[in-house]
Amino acid sequence: MNSPVIKIKESLPIEEVISSYIKLEPAGSNFKAKCPFHNEKTPSFFVSPGRGNYYCFGCSASGDIFTFVEEFEGLDFKGALKLLAQKAGVPLESFNKEEDKKNQSEKERLYQVMEEAAAYFENNLKENSEVEKYLNVRGLEKNSIIDFRIGFIPNDWRLLYTHLQKKGFRDVDIERAGLIKKTDKGFYDRFRGRIMFPISDSSGRVIAFSGRLFVDDEKSAKYLNSPETPIFSKFSVLFGLEKAKESIRKNNFSILVEGQMDLVLSHQAGFKNTIATSGTALSDITVSRENVLSNLGLVRRLSENIVLAFDGDKAGFNASLRAGKIALSLGMDVKVAGMEKGADPADVISKRGVDAWREAIRNSKHLIEFMLEKVLLEAKGDIRKAGRNIKDTILPFVSSIESSIEQAHFIKKISNASSIPEQALKDDLKKVVEELSDEKKEIEEIKNTGSKIFRKDYIERKLLGIMLWQKTLPKHNIDIATTIERVGRILNISGDEFLEKGNASKEDLIFEAEVFYGASTDLQKHVTELILNLEEEYLNEERLKKMQELHTHEEKRDIEKGRETLQAISEINNKIQNIKNSRT
Repeated sequence: MNSPVIKIKESLPIEEVISSYIKLEPAGSNFKAKCPFHNEKTPSFFVSPGRGNYYCFGCSASGDIFTFVEEFEGLDFKGALKLLAQKAGVPLESFNKEEDKKNQSEKERLYQVMEEAAAYFENNLKENSEVEKYLNVRGLEKNSIIDFRIGFIPNDWRLLYTHLQKKGFRDVDIERAGLIKKTDKGFYDRFRGRIMFPISDSSGRVIAFSGRLFVDDEKSAKYLNSPETPIFSKFSVLFGLEKAKESIRKNNFSILVEGQMDLVLSHQAGFKNTIATSGTALSDITVSRENVLSNLGLVRRLSENIVLAFDGDKAGFNASLRAGKIALSLGMDVKVAGMEKGADPADVISKRGVDAWREAIRNSKHLIEFMLEKVLLEAKGDIRKAGRNIKDTILPFVSSIESSIEQAHFIKKISNASSIPEQALKDDLKKVVEELSDEKKEIEEIKNTGSKIFRKDYIERKLLGIMLWQKTLPKHNIDIATTIERVGRILNISGDEFLEKGNASKEDLIFEAEVFYGASTDLQKHVTELILNLEEEYLNEERLKKMQELHTHEEKRDIEKGRETLQAISEINNKIQNIKNSRT
Protein backbone atom coordinates (compact mmCIF):
# COMPACT_ATOMS: atom_id res chain seq x y z
CA MET A 1 0.00 0.00 0.00
CA ASN A 2 1.26 3.44 -0.94
CA SER A 3 0.36 4.96 2.41
CA PRO A 4 -0.93 8.57 2.42
CA VAL A 5 0.51 8.85 5.95
CA ILE A 6 4.06 8.72 4.59
CA LYS A 7 3.26 11.29 1.88
CA ILE A 8 1.69 13.61 4.45
CA LYS A 9 4.65 13.29 6.83
CA GLU A 10 7.06 13.99 3.97
CA SER A 11 5.09 17.14 3.04
CA LEU A 12 4.48 18.47 6.57
CA PRO A 13 7.45 18.80 8.94
CA ILE A 14 6.31 18.19 12.52
CA GLU A 15 7.59 21.58 13.73
CA GLU A 16 5.51 23.30 11.03
CA VAL A 17 2.32 21.49 12.07
CA ILE A 18 2.75 21.99 15.83
CA SER A 19 3.85 25.64 15.51
CA SER A 20 0.53 26.37 13.78
CA TYR A 21 -1.11 25.48 17.10
CA ILE A 22 1.36 26.59 19.80
CA LYS A 23 4.44 28.83 19.98
CA LEU A 24 7.71 26.89 19.62
CA GLU A 25 11.15 28.12 20.69
CA PRO A 26 14.48 26.77 19.33
CA ALA A 27 16.31 24.41 21.70
CA GLY A 28 19.45 23.25 19.89
CA SER A 29 18.41 20.97 17.06
CA ASN A 30 14.93 20.65 18.64
CA PHE A 31 12.12 22.97 19.69
CA LYS A 32 10.45 23.47 23.06
CA ALA A 33 7.16 24.89 24.32
CA LYS A 34 4.76 24.86 27.22
CA CYS A 35 2.80 21.64 26.91
CA PRO A 36 -0.74 22.16 25.56
CA PHE A 37 -1.91 18.97 27.29
CA HIS A 38 -1.27 19.94 30.91
CA ASN A 39 -0.77 23.11 32.95
CA GLU A 40 2.86 24.13 33.41
CA LYS A 41 4.90 27.30 33.97
CA THR A 42 8.17 26.26 32.30
CA PRO A 43 8.48 24.43 28.94
CA SER A 44 8.84 20.65 29.15
CA PHE A 45 7.32 19.86 25.74
CA PHE A 46 9.99 19.09 23.10
CA VAL A 47 9.61 18.61 19.35
CA SER A 48 12.25 16.68 17.41
CA PRO A 49 12.29 17.42 13.64
CA GLY A 50 14.87 14.67 13.13
CA ARG A 51 12.68 11.99 14.66
CA GLY A 52 9.41 13.50 13.53
CA ASN A 53 7.88 13.29 16.99
CA TYR A 54 7.26 15.19 20.22
CA TYR A 55 7.59 14.28 23.89
CA CYS A 56 6.59 16.04 27.11
CA PHE A 57 8.80 15.33 30.11
CA GLY A 58 6.07 16.69 32.38
CA CYS A 59 3.07 14.52 31.45
CA SER A 60 4.59 11.97 29.01
CA ALA A 61 2.53 13.14 26.03
CA SER A 62 4.20 11.80 22.91
CA GLY A 63 3.58 11.00 19.26
CA ASP A 64 3.73 12.32 15.70
CA ILE A 65 1.70 14.88 13.75
CA PHE A 66 -1.34 12.58 13.63
CA THR A 67 -1.29 11.96 17.37
CA PHE A 68 -0.93 15.68 18.03
CA VAL A 69 -3.82 16.72 15.77
CA GLU A 70 -6.09 13.99 17.13
CA GLU A 71 -5.42 14.97 20.73
CA PHE A 72 -5.37 18.74 20.23
CA GLU A 73 -8.41 18.93 17.94
CA GLY A 74 -10.38 16.12 19.62
CA LEU A 75 -10.64 14.20 16.33
CA ASP A 76 -10.59 10.51 15.49
CA PHE A 77 -7.93 9.20 13.10
CA LYS A 78 -10.01 9.66 9.94
CA GLY A 79 -10.70 13.27 10.91
CA ALA A 80 -7.01 13.95 11.52
CA LEU A 81 -6.12 12.19 8.26
CA LYS A 82 -8.56 14.37 6.32
CA LEU A 83 -7.37 17.59 7.96
CA LEU A 84 -3.64 16.90 7.47
CA ALA A 85 -4.16 15.61 3.93
CA GLN A 86 -5.83 18.92 3.03
CA LYS A 87 -2.90 20.86 4.52
CA ALA A 88 -0.37 18.72 2.68
CA GLY A 89 -2.27 18.65 -0.62
CA VAL A 90 -2.30 14.84 -0.58
CA PRO A 91 -5.37 13.32 -2.32
CA LEU A 92 -7.26 10.60 -0.47
CA GLU A 93 -9.46 9.40 -3.33
CA SER A 94 -8.12 5.86 -3.29
CA PHE A 95 -8.99 5.60 0.39
CA ASN A 96 -12.40 7.24 0.05
CA LYS A 97 -13.89 4.95 -2.59
CA GLU A 98 -17.31 3.68 -1.64
CA GLU A 99 -16.73 0.54 0.39
CA ASP A 100 -18.85 -2.57 0.52
CA LYS A 101 -21.73 -1.52 2.82
CA LYS A 102 -21.20 -4.62 4.95
CA ASN A 103 -17.61 -3.64 5.70
CA GLN A 104 -18.22 0.03 6.50
CA SER A 105 -18.09 1.07 10.13
CA GLU A 106 -21.22 2.55 11.66
CA LYS A 107 -19.59 5.97 12.07
CA GLU A 108 -18.54 6.04 8.41
CA ARG A 109 -22.10 5.28 7.33
CA LEU A 110 -23.43 8.04 9.60
CA TYR A 111 -20.95 10.59 8.20
CA GLN A 112 -22.17 9.71 4.70
CA VAL A 113 -25.83 10.04 5.72
CA MET A 114 -25.19 13.47 7.27
CA GLU A 115 -23.25 14.68 4.22
CA GLU A 116 -26.07 13.63 1.89
CA ALA A 117 -28.63 15.31 4.15
CA ALA A 118 -26.62 18.55 4.16
CA ALA A 119 -26.43 18.52 0.36
CA TYR A 120 -30.19 17.85 0.16
CA PHE A 121 -30.97 20.79 2.46
CA GLU A 122 -28.69 23.06 0.40
CA ASN A 123 -30.44 22.14 -2.85
CA ASN A 124 -33.86 22.71 -1.24
CA LEU A 125 -32.86 26.25 -0.27
CA LYS A 126 -31.95 27.07 -3.88
CA GLU A 127 -35.51 26.10 -4.89
CA ASN A 128 -37.18 28.22 -2.18
CA SER A 129 -36.83 31.89 -3.08
CA GLU A 130 -38.99 32.93 -0.10
CA VAL A 131 -36.47 31.45 2.35
CA GLU A 132 -33.54 32.96 0.46
CA LYS A 133 -35.28 36.36 0.59
CA TYR A 134 -35.76 36.00 4.36
CA LEU A 135 -32.03 35.26 4.84
CA ASN A 136 -31.12 38.26 2.69
CA VAL A 137 -33.43 40.52 4.73
CA ARG A 138 -31.67 39.26 7.87
CA GLY A 139 -28.43 40.50 6.32
CA LEU A 140 -26.87 37.26 5.06
CA GLU A 141 -24.95 37.53 1.79
CA LYS A 142 -24.98 34.76 -0.82
CA ASN A 143 -21.35 33.82 -0.18
CA SER A 144 -22.04 33.39 3.54
CA ILE A 145 -25.04 31.15 2.83
CA ILE A 146 -22.88 28.98 0.56
CA ASP A 147 -19.86 29.01 2.88
CA PHE A 148 -21.86 27.86 5.92
CA ARG A 149 -23.87 25.41 3.80
CA ILE A 150 -27.18 26.82 5.06
CA GLY A 151 -30.16 24.83 3.77
CA PHE A 152 -33.90 24.33 4.10
CA ILE A 153 -36.39 21.51 4.56
CA PRO A 154 -40.07 22.15 3.66
CA ASN A 155 -42.82 21.35 6.15
CA ASP A 156 -43.55 17.79 5.04
CA TRP A 157 -43.42 14.57 7.05
CA ARG A 158 -41.06 12.38 5.02
CA LEU A 159 -39.20 14.40 2.38
CA LEU A 160 -35.69 13.74 3.71
CA TYR A 161 -36.45 10.15 4.68
CA THR A 162 -37.70 9.34 1.18
CA HIS A 163 -34.69 11.04 -0.44
CA LEU A 164 -32.19 9.12 1.72
CA GLN A 165 -33.98 5.83 1.08
CA LYS A 166 -33.68 6.41 -2.68
CA LYS A 167 -29.95 7.04 -2.18
CA GLY A 168 -29.63 3.55 -0.66
CA PHE A 169 -29.23 4.45 3.03
CA ARG A 170 -30.66 2.07 5.61
CA ASP A 171 -33.41 3.07 8.05
CA VAL A 172 -31.25 2.11 11.02
CA ASP A 173 -28.47 4.47 9.93
CA ILE A 174 -30.80 7.38 9.16
CA GLU A 175 -32.38 6.97 12.60
CA ARG A 176 -29.03 6.60 14.38
CA ALA A 177 -27.89 9.83 12.69
CA GLY A 178 -30.79 11.60 14.42
CA LEU A 179 -32.56 12.57 11.19
CA ILE A 180 -35.79 10.58 11.60
CA LYS A 181 -38.05 9.34 14.39
CA LYS A 182 -39.99 6.08 14.57
CA THR A 183 -43.69 5.72 15.42
CA ASP A 184 -46.29 2.95 15.09
CA LYS A 185 -47.09 4.37 11.65
CA GLY A 186 -43.47 4.32 10.49
CA PHE A 187 -40.65 6.84 10.25
CA TYR A 188 -40.97 10.61 9.85
CA ASP A 189 -38.44 13.45 9.53
CA ARG A 190 -37.17 15.05 12.73
CA PHE A 191 -36.63 18.38 10.93
CA ARG A 192 -39.60 19.89 9.04
CA GLY A 193 -40.22 23.45 7.84
CA ARG A 194 -36.86 24.69 9.08
CA ILE A 195 -33.80 26.62 7.94
CA MET A 196 -30.95 24.16 8.45
CA PHE A 197 -27.48 24.93 9.80
CA PRO A 198 -24.95 22.06 9.61
CA ILE A 199 -22.68 21.55 12.64
CA SER A 200 -19.24 20.16 11.74
CA ASP A 201 -16.26 18.73 13.60
CA SER A 202 -12.77 20.25 13.41
CA SER A 203 -12.04 18.52 10.11
CA GLY A 204 -15.22 19.80 8.46
CA ARG A 205 -17.31 16.60 8.56
CA VAL A 206 -21.03 17.27 9.15
CA ILE A 207 -22.00 15.65 12.46
CA ALA A 208 -25.30 17.36 13.42
CA PHE A 209 -27.84 20.02 12.49
CA SER A 210 -29.55 22.95 14.14
CA GLY A 211 -32.87 23.87 12.52
CA ARG A 212 -34.63 27.23 12.88
CA LEU A 213 -38.40 27.25 12.37
CA PHE A 214 -39.24 29.25 9.23
CA VAL A 215 -42.97 29.83 9.86
CA ASP A 216 -44.01 30.01 13.52
CA ASP A 217 -46.95 27.63 14.12
CA GLU A 218 -47.07 28.55 17.84
CA LYS A 219 -46.61 24.87 18.71
CA SER A 220 -43.09 23.94 17.64
CA ALA A 221 -39.82 25.02 19.25
CA LYS A 222 -38.10 27.91 17.47
CA TYR A 223 -34.84 25.94 17.36
CA LEU A 224 -34.47 22.17 17.09
CA ASN A 225 -31.10 20.49 17.40
CA SER A 226 -29.80 17.01 16.60
CA PRO A 227 -29.85 14.54 19.48
CA GLU A 228 -26.69 12.88 20.80
CA THR A 229 -25.46 10.30 18.28
CA PRO A 230 -22.37 8.11 17.84
CA ILE A 231 -20.73 10.98 15.89
CA PHE A 232 -22.15 13.97 17.80
CA SER A 233 -21.63 14.85 21.43
CA LYS A 234 -22.92 18.22 22.62
CA PHE A 235 -19.94 18.36 24.98
CA SER A 236 -17.29 18.16 22.27
CA VAL A 237 -18.15 20.73 19.60
CA LEU A 238 -19.08 24.37 19.10
CA PHE A 239 -20.91 25.66 16.03
CA GLY A 240 -18.50 27.21 13.53
CA LEU A 241 -15.31 26.15 15.30
CA GLU A 242 -13.89 24.47 12.19
CA LYS A 243 -14.04 27.85 10.39
CA ALA A 244 -12.98 29.97 13.37
CA LYS A 245 -9.96 28.10 14.78
CA GLU A 246 -7.31 29.64 12.50
CA SER A 247 -8.55 33.16 13.25
CA ILE A 248 -8.71 32.42 16.99
CA ARG A 249 -5.04 31.41 16.95
CA LYS A 250 -4.06 34.41 14.82
CA ASN A 251 -5.99 37.03 16.85
CA ASN A 252 -5.39 35.30 20.21
CA PHE A 253 -9.01 35.57 21.33
CA SER A 254 -12.38 34.06 20.54
CA ILE A 255 -15.87 35.55 20.49
CA LEU A 256 -18.64 33.30 21.82
CA VAL A 257 -22.21 34.06 20.68
CA GLU A 258 -25.48 32.16 21.10
CA GLY A 259 -27.21 31.85 17.72
CA GLN A 260 -26.40 30.76 14.19
CA MET A 261 -27.37 34.13 12.71
CA ASP A 262 -25.12 35.85 15.26
CA LEU A 263 -22.20 33.70 14.17
CA VAL A 264 -22.68 33.91 10.40
CA LEU A 265 -23.12 37.69 10.47
CA SER A 266 -20.09 38.11 12.74
CA HIS A 267 -17.95 36.09 10.30
CA GLN A 268 -19.42 38.09 7.43
CA ALA A 269 -18.42 41.29 9.27
CA GLY A 270 -14.80 40.09 9.38
CA PHE A 271 -14.76 38.59 12.89
CA LYS A 272 -13.92 35.06 11.80
CA ASN A 273 -12.79 34.14 15.33
CA THR A 274 -16.47 33.83 16.35
CA ILE A 275 -18.00 30.56 17.58
CA ALA A 276 -21.53 29.77 18.81
CA THR A 277 -23.21 27.59 21.41
CA SER A 278 -26.28 26.97 19.26
CA GLY A 279 -26.99 23.26 18.90
CA THR A 280 -24.31 22.37 21.43
CA ALA A 281 -23.87 22.33 25.20
CA LEU A 282 -21.24 23.97 27.35
CA SER A 283 -19.41 21.64 29.69
CA ASP A 284 -17.64 22.39 32.95
CA ILE A 285 -15.11 19.64 32.36
CA THR A 286 -12.21 19.40 29.94
CA VAL A 287 -12.84 15.74 29.12
CA SER A 288 -16.25 14.06 28.97
CA ARG A 289 -16.98 10.48 29.96
CA GLU A 290 -16.20 9.40 26.41
CA ASN A 291 -12.79 11.08 26.76
CA VAL A 292 -13.46 13.76 24.18
CA LEU A 293 -12.49 17.36 24.70
CA SER A 294 -15.23 19.65 25.91
CA ASN A 295 -15.99 22.60 23.69
CA LEU A 296 -14.49 25.30 25.90
CA GLY A 297 -11.55 23.05 26.76
CA LEU A 298 -10.61 23.00 23.07
CA VAL A 299 -11.16 26.74 22.62
CA ARG A 300 -8.82 27.34 25.58
CA ARG A 301 -6.04 25.49 23.78
CA LEU A 302 -6.43 27.82 20.82
CA SER A 303 -6.43 30.94 23.03
CA GLU A 304 -6.98 31.66 26.71
CA ASN A 305 -8.78 34.92 25.87
CA ILE A 306 -12.52 34.89 25.21
CA VAL A 307 -15.25 37.52 24.74
CA LEU A 308 -18.82 36.50 25.56
CA ALA A 309 -21.41 38.27 23.39
CA PHE A 310 -24.78 36.86 24.39
CA ASP A 311 -28.24 38.38 23.98
CA GLY A 312 -29.10 41.47 26.00
CA ASP A 313 -31.88 39.83 28.05
CA LYS A 314 -32.07 37.86 31.28
CA ALA A 315 -31.54 34.53 29.53
CA GLY A 316 -28.50 35.95 27.73
CA PHE A 317 -27.09 37.31 30.99
CA ASN A 318 -27.52 33.93 32.71
CA ALA A 319 -25.90 32.18 29.75
CA SER A 320 -22.94 34.58 30.04
CA LEU A 321 -22.59 33.76 33.71
CA ARG A 322 -22.59 30.01 33.12
CA ALA A 323 -20.15 30.13 30.22
CA GLY A 324 -18.01 32.66 32.08
CA LYS A 325 -17.63 30.58 35.22
CA ILE A 326 -16.66 27.53 33.20
CA ALA A 327 -14.08 29.57 31.27
CA LEU A 328 -12.63 31.12 34.46
CA SER A 329 -12.33 27.64 35.98
CA LEU A 330 -10.33 26.60 32.92
CA GLY A 331 -7.90 29.48 33.51
CA MET A 332 -9.23 31.71 30.71
CA ASP A 333 -9.38 35.51 30.65
CA VAL A 334 -13.09 36.23 30.21
CA LYS A 335 -14.65 39.46 28.95
CA VAL A 336 -18.28 40.33 28.19
CA ALA A 337 -19.53 42.52 25.33
CA GLY A 338 -22.55 44.42 26.61
CA MET A 339 -25.73 44.17 24.52
CA GLU A 340 -28.67 46.55 24.73
CA LYS A 341 -31.79 45.03 26.27
CA GLY A 342 -33.61 42.89 23.70
CA ALA A 343 -30.74 43.04 21.18
CA ASP A 344 -28.40 40.29 20.00
CA PRO A 345 -25.19 40.40 17.93
CA ALA A 346 -27.13 39.80 14.71
CA ASP A 347 -29.26 42.89 15.43
CA VAL A 348 -26.18 45.00 16.17
CA ILE A 349 -24.49 44.00 12.91
CA SER A 350 -27.51 44.09 10.57
CA LYS A 351 -29.18 47.23 11.98
CA ARG A 352 -26.33 49.34 13.35
CA GLY A 353 -23.46 48.14 11.15
CA VAL A 354 -20.05 46.52 11.41
CA ASP A 355 -18.52 49.49 13.24
CA ALA A 356 -21.05 49.15 16.06
CA TRP A 357 -20.17 45.46 16.44
CA ARG A 358 -16.46 46.27 16.41
CA GLU A 359 -17.06 48.88 19.11
CA ALA A 360 -19.01 46.38 21.25
CA ILE A 361 -16.11 43.92 21.11
CA ARG A 362 -13.53 46.64 21.74
CA ASN A 363 -15.43 47.92 24.80
CA SER A 364 -15.96 44.49 26.34
CA LYS A 365 -15.27 44.30 30.08
CA HIS A 366 -13.89 41.58 32.30
CA LEU A 367 -16.69 39.28 33.46
CA ILE A 368 -16.34 40.27 37.12
CA GLU A 369 -16.38 44.01 36.32
CA PHE A 370 -19.41 43.45 34.09
CA MET A 371 -21.25 41.59 36.87
CA LEU A 372 -20.22 44.17 39.49
CA GLU A 373 -21.71 47.02 37.47
CA LYS A 374 -24.99 45.12 37.12
CA VAL A 375 -25.15 44.20 40.84
CA LEU A 376 -24.47 47.76 41.99
CA LEU A 377 -27.01 49.16 39.54
CA GLU A 378 -29.69 46.79 40.83
CA ALA A 379 -28.81 47.57 44.49
CA LYS A 380 -29.56 51.28 43.92
CA GLY A 381 -27.21 52.43 46.68
CA ASP A 382 -28.31 49.82 49.25
CA ILE A 383 -24.89 48.63 50.51
CA ARG A 384 -26.36 45.69 52.47
CA LYS A 385 -28.21 44.42 49.41
CA ALA A 386 -25.11 44.95 47.28
CA GLY A 387 -23.00 43.05 49.83
CA ARG A 388 -25.35 40.05 49.81
CA ASN A 389 -25.46 39.93 46.03
CA ILE A 390 -21.68 40.32 45.74
CA LYS A 391 -21.16 37.37 48.11
CA ASP A 392 -23.78 35.18 46.42
CA THR A 393 -23.19 36.19 42.79
CA ILE A 394 -19.70 37.58 42.26
CA LEU A 395 -17.37 35.97 44.83
CA PRO A 396 -17.98 32.43 43.46
CA PHE A 397 -16.53 33.72 40.19
CA VAL A 398 -13.56 35.31 41.96
CA SER A 399 -12.93 31.95 43.66
CA SER A 400 -12.80 30.29 40.21
CA ILE A 401 -9.76 32.39 39.23
CA GLU A 402 -6.55 30.40 39.61
CA SER A 403 -4.16 33.28 40.34
CA SER A 404 -4.11 34.68 43.91
CA ILE A 405 -2.77 37.97 42.49
CA GLU A 406 -5.72 38.18 40.10
CA GLN A 407 -8.12 37.43 42.97
CA ALA A 408 -6.57 40.22 45.07
CA HIS A 409 -6.86 42.60 42.10
CA PHE A 410 -10.61 42.00 41.78
CA ILE A 411 -11.22 42.09 45.54
CA LYS A 412 -9.70 45.58 45.53
CA LYS A 413 -11.84 46.64 42.55
CA ILE A 414 -15.01 45.33 44.21
CA SER A 415 -14.09 47.11 47.45
CA ASN A 416 -13.45 50.44 45.71
CA ALA A 417 -16.68 50.27 43.72
CA SER A 418 -18.96 49.07 46.54
CA SER A 419 -17.33 50.70 49.61
CA ILE A 420 -17.21 47.27 51.27
CA PRO A 421 -13.89 46.83 53.20
CA GLU A 422 -11.38 44.50 51.50
CA GLN A 423 -11.02 42.40 54.65
CA ALA A 424 -14.76 41.74 54.78
CA LEU A 425 -14.68 40.62 51.15
CA LYS A 426 -11.67 38.38 51.83
CA ASP A 427 -13.45 36.78 54.79
CA ASP A 428 -16.52 36.06 52.67
CA LEU A 429 -14.31 34.77 49.85
CA LYS A 430 -12.77 32.20 52.22
CA LYS A 431 -16.27 30.97 53.08
CA VAL A 432 -17.20 30.76 49.40
CA VAL A 433 -13.99 28.83 48.62
CA GLU A 434 -14.83 26.30 51.36
CA GLU A 435 -18.40 25.94 50.09
CA LEU A 436 -17.21 25.32 46.53
CA SER A 437 -14.15 23.21 47.42
CA ASP A 438 -15.60 19.95 46.08
CA GLU A 439 -16.53 21.56 42.76
CA LYS A 440 -13.10 23.17 42.38
CA LYS A 441 -11.27 19.96 43.33
CA GLU A 442 -13.22 18.01 40.71
CA ILE A 443 -12.36 20.51 37.98
CA GLU A 444 -8.68 20.54 38.98
CA GLU A 445 -8.50 16.75 38.94
CA ILE A 446 -10.03 16.64 35.47
CA LYS A 447 -7.71 19.38 34.18
CA ASN A 448 -4.66 17.52 35.50
CA THR A 449 -5.61 13.97 34.49
CA GLY A 450 -7.89 14.38 31.48
CA SER A 451 -5.22 14.34 28.79
CA LYS A 452 -3.52 11.32 30.36
CA ILE A 453 -6.77 9.37 30.23
CA PHE A 454 -7.10 10.29 26.56
CA ARG A 455 -3.52 9.20 25.75
CA LYS A 456 -3.87 5.85 27.50
CA ASP A 457 -7.02 5.12 25.49
CA TYR A 458 -5.28 6.36 22.34
CA ILE A 459 -2.37 3.93 22.81
CA GLU A 460 -4.70 1.03 23.55
CA ARG A 461 -6.67 1.86 20.40
CA LYS A 462 -3.53 1.89 18.26
CA LEU A 463 -2.44 -1.52 19.58
CA LEU A 464 -5.95 -2.94 19.17
CA GLY A 465 -6.08 -1.77 15.57
CA ILE A 466 -2.73 -3.34 14.75
CA MET A 467 -3.72 -6.67 16.33
CA LEU A 468 -7.10 -6.80 14.58
CA TRP A 469 -5.55 -5.79 11.26
CA GLN A 470 -2.76 -8.36 11.48
CA LYS A 471 -5.26 -11.12 12.28
CA THR A 472 -6.95 -10.45 8.91
CA LEU A 473 -3.68 -11.06 7.00
CA PRO A 474 -2.50 -14.48 5.77
CA LYS A 475 1.04 -13.65 6.97
CA HIS A 476 1.66 -11.67 10.15
CA ASN A 477 4.40 -9.04 10.42
CA ILE A 478 4.58 -9.25 14.21
CA ASP A 479 4.31 -11.90 16.93
CA ILE A 480 0.59 -11.42 17.71
CA ALA A 481 0.38 -13.90 20.59
CA THR A 482 3.35 -12.41 22.46
CA THR A 483 2.13 -8.83 21.88
CA ILE A 484 -1.38 -9.60 23.14
CA GLU A 485 0.08 -11.32 26.19
CA ARG A 486 2.31 -8.31 27.02
CA VAL A 487 -0.56 -5.84 26.63
CA GLY A 488 -2.89 -8.04 28.70
CA ARG A 489 -0.28 -8.20 31.45
CA ILE A 490 -0.06 -4.38 31.56
CA LEU A 491 -3.86 -4.00 31.59
CA ASN A 492 -4.29 -6.94 33.97
CA ILE A 493 -6.77 -8.66 31.65
CA SER A 494 -6.69 -11.69 29.33
CA GLY A 495 -5.74 -11.42 25.67
CA ASP A 496 -9.31 -12.24 24.60
CA GLU A 497 -10.67 -9.48 26.85
CA PHE A 498 -8.25 -7.02 25.24
CA LEU A 499 -9.37 -7.95 21.71
CA GLU A 500 -13.04 -7.75 22.74
CA LYS A 501 -12.51 -4.04 23.50
CA GLY A 502 -12.33 -3.43 19.74
CA ASN A 503 -15.56 -5.18 18.75
CA ALA A 504 -17.68 -1.99 18.67
CA SER A 505 -15.38 -0.14 16.24
CA LYS A 506 -13.48 -2.98 14.58
CA GLU A 507 -13.64 -1.62 11.01
CA ASP A 508 -12.43 1.85 12.04
CA LEU A 509 -9.54 0.38 14.03
CA ILE A 510 -8.43 -1.85 11.17
CA PHE A 511 -8.66 1.03 8.67
CA GLU A 512 -6.54 3.26 10.89
CA ALA A 513 -3.87 0.61 11.44
CA GLU A 514 -3.71 -0.35 7.76
CA VAL A 515 -3.44 3.25 6.53
CA PHE A 516 -1.01 4.26 9.26
CA TYR A 517 1.27 1.23 9.33
CA GLY A 518 0.61 -0.47 5.97
CA ALA A 519 3.84 0.82 4.41
CA SER A 520 5.98 0.27 7.52
CA THR A 521 9.07 -1.89 7.09
CA ASP A 522 9.47 -2.40 10.83
CA LEU A 523 6.03 -2.79 12.39
CA GLN A 524 7.46 -4.60 15.41
CA LYS A 525 9.48 -1.50 16.35
CA HIS A 526 6.29 0.62 16.36
CA VAL A 527 4.46 -1.99 18.45
CA THR A 528 7.30 -2.14 20.98
CA GLU A 529 7.26 1.66 21.39
CA LEU A 530 3.47 1.68 21.85
CA ILE A 531 3.74 -1.01 24.53
CA LEU A 532 6.41 1.01 26.34
CA ASN A 533 4.19 4.10 26.21
CA LEU A 534 1.24 2.11 27.56
CA GLU A 535 3.31 0.66 30.38
CA GLU A 536 4.59 4.12 31.31
CA GLU A 537 1.04 5.51 31.47
CA TYR A 538 -0.04 2.75 33.84
CA LEU A 539 3.08 3.15 35.97
CA ASN A 540 2.31 6.87 36.26
CA GLU A 541 -1.18 5.99 37.46
CA GLU A 542 0.21 3.48 39.96
CA ARG A 543 2.69 6.07 41.26
CA LEU A 544 -0.13 8.58 41.77
CA LYS A 545 -2.09 6.02 43.83
CA LYS A 546 0.99 5.27 45.94
CA MET A 547 1.61 8.99 46.50
CA GLN A 548 -1.94 9.30 47.81
CA GLU A 549 -1.38 6.27 50.06
CA LEU A 550 1.85 7.85 51.36
CA HIS A 551 -0.03 11.04 52.23
CA THR A 552 -2.62 8.99 54.16
CA HIS A 553 0.10 7.10 56.09
CA GLU A 554 1.86 10.36 56.94
CA GLU A 555 -1.38 11.87 58.26
CA LYS A 556 -1.90 8.77 60.46
CA ARG A 557 1.81 8.81 61.41
CA ASP A 558 2.15 5.18 60.37
CA ILE A 559 5.93 5.17 59.86
CA GLU A 560 6.24 1.50 58.86
CA LYS A 561 3.58 1.57 56.13
CA GLY A 562 4.90 4.94 54.99
CA ARG A 563 8.37 3.44 54.55
CA GLU A 564 6.96 0.50 52.56
CA THR A 565 4.96 2.82 50.29
CA LEU A 566 7.97 5.07 49.76
CA GLN A 567 9.98 2.02 48.69
CA ALA A 568 7.22 1.04 46.24
CA ILE A 569 7.25 4.58 44.78
CA SER A 570 11.03 4.37 44.36
CA GLU A 571 10.70 1.09 42.46
CA ILE A 572 8.02 2.57 40.18
CA ASN A 573 10.24 5.60 39.52
CA ASN A 574 13.10 3.29 38.51
CA LYS A 575 10.83 1.44 36.07
CA ILE A 576 9.63 4.70 34.53
CA GLN A 577 13.21 5.97 34.23
CA ASN A 578 14.27 2.74 32.53
CA ILE A 579 11.52 3.24 29.95
CA LYS A 580 12.63 6.86 29.36
CA ASN A 581 16.28 5.75 29.02
CA SER A 582 15.31 3.11 26.46
CA ARG A 583 14.07 5.88 24.15
CA THR A 584 17.33 7.86 24.10
